[in-house]
Amino acid sequence: MNRERLTELLVKVKSGATAVEDAMKQLEGFPFEEMGFARVDHHRALRTGLPEVIFCPGKTAIQAADIFLSLAARSRPVLATRASQEIYELVKERVPEACYDELARMVYVPDPRVTEEGLVVVASAGTADIDVAQEAVLTAELMGAHIESFWDVGVAGIHRLFAELELLRSASVIVVVAGMEGALPSVVAGPVSTPVIGVPTSVGYGVSFKGLTPLLAMLSSCAAGVSVVNIDNGFGAGYIAALINRGSSAPTG
Repeated sequence: MNRERLTELLVKVKSGATAVEDAMKQLEGFPFEEMGFARVDHHRALRTGLPEVIFCPGKTAIQAADIFLSLAARSRPVLATRASQEIYELVKERVPEACYDELARMVYVPDPRVTEEGLVVVASAGTADIDVAQEAVLTAELMGAHIESFWDVGVAGIHRLFAELELLRSASVIVVVAGMEGALPSVVAGPVSTPVIGVPTSVGYGVSFKGLTPLLAMLSSCAAGVSVVNIDNGFGAGYIAALINRGSSAPTG
């Protein structure tokens, strides 16, 4: 249940198109549902604009699928991150419209009423960073952002990035995903006036320390306007980017 769906339901109750008893059934389990192993927050979309998102690691496939089904019965979009093929197959049996992005490892059901707005650009330093970048892409898309993306534009061949400079300058917000030494967000932030979200990845040789080196490099950026999320956290970057984009795209005056 999000704000739009709740408003629509209340209007139908007011007009008599939906009986109070039927409306109560639709609000069953609201604002959260006790499942024994989880308390599913059906109120979150009203507070934040996006329903609760399922982080699958640490949960059994059945637990993750059951939470997904609970959310799918009441909300759109629905999203599970770091999800396995097994979780997807369990969900698909009961939610036929569910999709699986194998690269991003996400199970999701979009909201068909969401229209794309603004522009979020997502770039990766290398091909090995694309899985994390795709997590950011899909998250922001499900939240209504229009996405443009390009891969493998790291500082080892910086001329590849310059070919996309016009697109970068037209974005509301830019997500830059990089491992190794994590230099790309600083380079991107230099010639643009929009916020840049750096995503360090665990890609790299030994002294990259599974993402710690690019994390520290991004936190130490000499370029203004760079913010940083946790290692491999494409979901977090996509979520923040969509919120920034939503604010930038809102009508003024």
